[in-house]
Amino acid sequence: MEEKTLQEKKYNRWIVVLSIVIPVAVAVLYSVKLEDFGIKVAPFTFLPPIYATINGLTAVLLIAALIQIKKGNVQTHKKLMQFCIGLSVAFLVMYVAYHMTSDPAHYGGNVKFLYFFILITHVLLSIIIIPLVLISYVRALAERFDKHRKIAKITFPIWLYVAITGVIVYLMISPYYGA
Repeated sequence: MEEKTLQEKKYNRWIVVLSIVIPVAVAVLYSVKLEDFGIKVAPFTFLPPIYATINGLTAVLLIAALIQIKKGNVQTHKKLMQFCIGLSVAFLVMYVAYHMTSDPAHYGGNVKFLYFFILITHVLLSIIIIPLVLISYVRALAERFDKHRKIAKITFPIWLYVAITGVIVYLMISPYYGA
């Protein structure tokens, strides 16, 4: 058990670093355009529906993973959760690539308050979810399942909200891409 605790502590340092570095890097890269550095790239305007689909798939797989663990299918749950983490990384890469090559879309609909409420909560919770997912995963890796369950009960609904609202934000703003 001592070795697992040391392993968890080692990962905790990385969790802190990644929980700070990822949102800061995304914020910085969000404002960087490749063409400002003389790099000519066609805008990656095809990416938003792809990363919205990734968000939707993540939501479905999170629910499937919950069902699997409730049924006692630990290995299936583990694989689904690892896939969800991989999808989240893919989303992040595509999101940054889109914003580094394309002008942002501006919402022009009639329900601006609702749109901005969903967008702001989505963004804030997407920052908060980073350490929660990493802590949940590390606790499972360290086989500290009692602690894993505690944090997963907080992590799951937030991650699910972020995944679902990612799709909603896309659906609300998609008519304004290129406008």
